[in-house]
Formats: sequence, structure tokens, C-alpha cells
Amino acid sequence: MPEMKVPGPEHPITISADPRRLQVRYAGHVIADSARALTLAEAGYAPVTYFPREDVAMAYLSRTDRVTHCPYKGEARYYTVLMDGRFAENAVWTYEEPYPAMDAIRGRLAFYPNQVEIYAVGVAEHPDAVREAVEHTDDGAGASQKPPWPPNAELPRDF
Repeated sequence: MPEMKVPGPEHPITISADPRRLQVRYAGHVIADSARALTLAEAGYAPVTYFPREDVAMAYLSRTDRVTHCPYKGEARYYTVLMDGRFAENAVWTYEEPYPAMDAIRGRLAFYPNQVEIYAVGVAEHPDAVREAVEHTDDGAGASQKPPWPPNAELPRDF
């Protein structure tokens, strides 16, 4: 059984709510959009953002066999991002059963920033409405993540 360590002065870990609305983009598509992300700051490492699973487009993630162990957080499981024929192998990880001190990140997803873009887009009052609009918007390459909405007006008649 791997050793479980508890964060403390010699290895501090803090978890805090990020006040910003954050998005993750891969291959020109938004695959995560959340105003409920958490930032984990651990000892001398770069801070890591953890997104609620329900704020991530899981249809574009495929579980892999990769498993790693952190003595402070527990076992991490990984996902590969698949989008438009491109993939980012093991670019996403999660602690589904973290050690008790890290329970706040249970089931949340983190992304390697060298494989995806993570950026702030402000604070969303209604993140679900914003996400819906983003997913139906042309990404600039002539495609959107979801089919276009049906027309909200009748087509003009021939005269």
C-alpha cells in the first residue's frame, strides 16, 4: 500500500475557489467552461486548476490505462482528449478517490497546460447559458461544437 502523507509546513497544499470564469480550449473548441473551478497550490509546484466534471465536455475525453500516485493526493487516473482527428494523450487527470485531506478535488478534472489552452473569460452570472451559446457558435473554421439552433424566424417568401 503506498504511503499517505498529510500536507503541512514542510509540504503545504492549499485549495481555493477561483473567482474567475475559466475555459479550456483544444483544437479550437471549448471543452470546459466553469465559474466553479478550484486552484490547488502545492509546495513549489505551479498551481493546478481543477474543473467540476459536469463543466467539462466528457464526450471528447477517453479514459486511458495510465495511473500515477501522489503521496499527498492519492491515485490519479488519466484521459486523452480526442477532437477533430487530433488527440492529446493523457492530457487530463482526476483523483476519483483522493486522500481525505484532498477531498475537495474528488472527481474534478485537471488539464496539462502544455497540451490545452486554459484562460480566464471573466465571471459568468449564468455559466450554463454562456456555455450553450459558445457551443453553438462558429469557431472561425466554419464549424461549431453543436449543430446550429433552428431558425427563429420564417424565411422570406418569393414575391
